[in-house]
Amino acid sequence: MGGQGNGKEVKLLRTWFSPYLHRVVWVLKLKGIDYEWVEQGFRDPKNRSQLLLKYNPVMKTVPVLVRHGRPVLESLVILEYIDETWKNNPILPTDPYERAMARFWANLIDQKKD
Repeated sequence: MGGQGNGKEVKLLRTWFSPYLHRVVWVLKLKGIDYEWVEQGFRDPKNRSQLLLKYNPVMKTVPVLVRHGRPVLESLVILEYIDETWKNNPILPTDPYERAMARFWANLIDQKKD
């Protein structure tokens, strides 16, 4: 399982090679959120996990955060959800302009192609 404990409330569907996963893990740790890692196999696309197909049937990608049986998709959306749900140790500034700038830079980094 992994994570920080039994993760009865929060599960993180992931694969070890996802770069987007790392930012979600960092924020979960920063906020002290107990979660369970649920590793997903991607070597054979026909053999996707039933959990992944259940919680992300359209894109079939990770990471997926599942809380109380409800999935949250896409790493930046997951980060915003975590920050809004668990108020301790905020990851975004409280000032609306500074928050917009942080989102701008995060989006730019995601879109950058090498």
